[in-house]
Amino acid sequence: MKFELLLIVAVTAAAQDFSEIRVEKIVNGLKFAEGPAWSPDGFLIFSDTVTNKLNKLVLGRGAPEMQEISGGPIGNAYDSQGRLYTCEFRERRIVRTDKSGKTTVIAARFEGKRFNAPNDIAVRRDGHAYFTDPAFGNQQDTQELDFNGVFHLTPKGEVEPIAKWKTRPNGIALSPNGKTLYVTDSDARLVRAYDLDRASATRSGEEGRVIVSNLAGVADGIRTDEKGNLWIAANTVVCYSPQGKLLGEIHLPETPSNLTFGDGDLETLFVTARTSIYRIRVGIKGSVQN
Repeated sequence: MKFELLLIVAVTAAAQDFSEIRVEKIVNGLKFAEGPAWSPDGFLIFSDTVTNKLNKLVLGRGAPEMQEISGGPIGNAYDSQGRLYTCEFRERRIVRTDKSGKTTVIAARFEGKRFNAPNDIAVRRDGHAYFTDPAFGNQQDTQELDFNGVFHLTPKGEVEPIAKWKTRPNGIALSPNGKTLYVTDSDARLVRAYDLDRASATRSGEEGRVIVSNLAGVADGIRTDEKGNLWIAANTVVCYSPQGKLLGEIHLPETPSNLTFGDGDLETLFVTARTSIYRIRVGIKGSVQN
């Protein structure tokens, strides 16, 4: 594992000081890193999608441990019980791995048709999960659904669509109180918000509300912090207020694909960026919904 400090350029905002932020490269040599998720047990999980590897990184203990997942791991998230949810884009399903290591397929079809290629997932504290299901590239050749979906998965395993898009949803995250769902649109380069009721159905309609628009680059992963700010992987890592005001920008040597909050105090961003993993102390706690 190679550690490297990098100088960055950032916007300074009154609500959050980006001027002192440093970027540290902690893993390199990957093929295409995605799906970072911080375990409640104190380690980082991330996917290397090209090699079908799910990686476990314990900081300070050398190179990541790797497990090959033939289903094609990409997006990952933990629930409040410490169980790992993984989007498998090759097998077109969602699996859940408990703390004993047992893996169960919890969603693979909607109305009898296979998903396109589940991409990213977020799990609310009450066990309700939300995931995106776009079709990129040759995934469109085997597409059975006639839409790109944003789905709700109940604790009982029931699947319902929150939205059916023609464009492609990508990253997904929940607000700190679990009442708002944020989804990035890779094609339109924006972020939509959906209001959730207690049963986790949307009250916003399929279009949702556009919170952030005109993002530079493909809108990919997204997370929220304890204040409800949105941290988005696009051409750079950008931070927006819940009202859509740009608060800051962090430049990396590579284009970021996804991000998550971690470390013991949840004040670190771990960013996957093509061949590397970056660690960035941002001085604000991530939302425990993410």
